[in-house]
Amino acid sequence: MPKVQEHPDVPEGGKKYGAFQTSTDRDKKQIYKDGLLKNTLPTVTTDPNKLEEQARKHLGVRSFNYIAGGAGEKATMDANRLAFRQWKMIPRMLRPTTHRDLRTELFGHKLESPLLVAPVGVQSIFHQDKETGVAEVATEIGIPYILSTAGTSSIEEVAKASGEGIRFFQLYWPQDDEITISLLRRAKSHGYTVLLVTLDTWTLAWRPGDLDNAYVPFASGIGEQTGFSDPVFRRKFKEKHNIEIEDNIFLASQEWELAVFSGAAHTWEQLALLKREWEGPIVLKGIQHVEDAKMAVQAGMDGIVVSNHGGRQLDGAIGSLEVLPEIVEAVGDQLTVLFDSGVRTGVDIIKALCLGARGVLIGRPWVYGLAIGGKAGARDVMKYLLADLDQSLGLAGIQNLAGCNRSMVRRVQCSGDTISSQ
Repeated sequence: MPKVQEHPDVPEGGKKYGAFQTSTDRDKKQIYKDGLLKNTLPTVTTDPNKLEEQARKHLGVRSFNYIAGGAGEKATMDANRLAFRQWKMIPRMLRPTTHRDLRTELFGHKLESPLLVAPVGVQSIFHQDKETGVAEVATEIGIPYILSTAGTSSIEEVAKASGEGIRFFQLYWPQDDEITISLLRRAKSHGYTVLLVTLDTWTLAWRPGDLDNAYVPFASGIGEQTGFSDPVFRRKFKEKHNIEIEDNIFLASQEWELAVFSGAAHTWEQLALLKREWEGPIVLKGIQHVEDAKMAVQAGMDGIVVSNHGGRQLDGAIGSLEVLPEIVEAVGDQLTVLFDSGVRTGVDIIKALCLGARGVLIGRPWVYGLAIGGKAGARDVMKYLLADLDQSLGLAGIQNLAGCNRSMVRRVQCSGDTISSQ
């Protein structure tokens, strides 16, 4: 009799994320089975082009505009999405991709996938589960959580919620060195292993969605828990005003905003302070120019994030995916290149990996999930992305992340290409 070829085993330690929709594993949510047998549909849409609109129904105008909005006419946001549309996958056939392996290693951490939870501030305006809830979810799924300086939960609270999970700290870099050092020491002592320094937000951009509603959450103390819980900032505030922060939140908010969004840019030379005070990898977020990437290498940085802040800072900027290949070619063998800005699907993630990114930060999608269903909604969105990534790798003929390379994609500019979901 003809020999029946057996399917290869699942890679040892690897996870079958693609089974999320059809799995017979009772520990995994089964979308089709729940629908057929229980008439239960997903709480959060699986359609990336409908996710933002579903979130809109769960948020007030100000909260929605804050997360969905961008700088100026949103030209940079459009550029981010169009860039993904103009890179096409070139699938391969008859390859051993029955089981895929998404595992990778970043900054000494062995990870189950290349995804990271991007730093997003003021999460309590989207749902009461806020940063602590999302940190719990990240640990549950096995994805690094990056805490924003603009959090509505403190460094210590998120560390507790994260538990044994991997966590990084994103720094909005104060002009006051004593405050900066205090933040770094708090983060390091509470298990944050990587410092992510955002370079493009030393002042807030022109954001019509917020301006038309005269809304910035920081003015009322929202998103300033990092500062309000910092002992050095508290001491300095009391010395200056002879009152506690809680006695005048509006005044304290003004002082903290002046510290982190001062309108005064830092310099490359000032990175020496961070290198001296932080024991661990330092990653610069907001790099879009090859020369800046080279300067990051010269400054002794461990990584960069090719990012335009999701189109929230400089309007009319180039899409981040457009510059990723040339940056990787210039410095990819000298430091770790991460990517964010405009990622909405599993295939988007594959394209970024094929163009040289080692890891991909996810922002708006999980925030929309958080708005719709709290931390469970954020978890669903991240699981959707992992399932889409896993299955799409298999369909593209890619067995593991080492197979994500330039031979799998081609840039094709078609007149019919349009932006999809923001």
